[in-house]
Amino acid sequence: MQLTQWTDFSLRVLMYCAAWEHRELPVTITEIAGSHGISRSHLTKVVHQLGAHGLLETTRGRGGGMRLCKPAAEINVGAVVRQTETDFAMVECFNAQTNQCCLSPQCRLKGVLHQATNSFLAVLDGVTLADLVAPAANRAKTSKMAMPVSTKAKTADDKKS
Repeated sequence: MQLTQWTDFSLRVLMYCAAWEHRELPVTITEIAGSHGISRSHLTKVVHQLGAHGLLETTRGRGGGMRLCKPAAEINVGAVVRQTETDFAMVECFNAQTNQCCLSPQCRLKGVLHQATNSFLAVLDGVTLADLVAPAANRAKTSKMAMPVSTKAKTADDKKS
């Protein structure tokens, strides 16, 4: 099974927001687009949908951006995937109206694939957004995400000016 690019980008946005959920300034679309090499306009659509689903709160204008609506530990990954994926029909026979397979009456593949899909989602149901993001202490050592300039600690030279 392969997740759509929409779901992939949705999870990346949420994970990025979770990684920086305790910083003072909100995360911006431009920041995420630059970090992941994703089109800013495409991310805008993803962020809009995540806001409509009640996962992100967004603020427009100067100093605006986005934040998680609730703590990362309360956002279930399985629920996010169900909200962002449009189709879990792995094979034609999952849809009785469009099924043209002549083997359907004696085939057991549909049942096996249905079980596999349910197992896949069950694993995701046991994971929260917080589970997918390293704790802040580890992130500082291993992250490729650059901390935005506005949240870095001021150095002694910065304080003099």
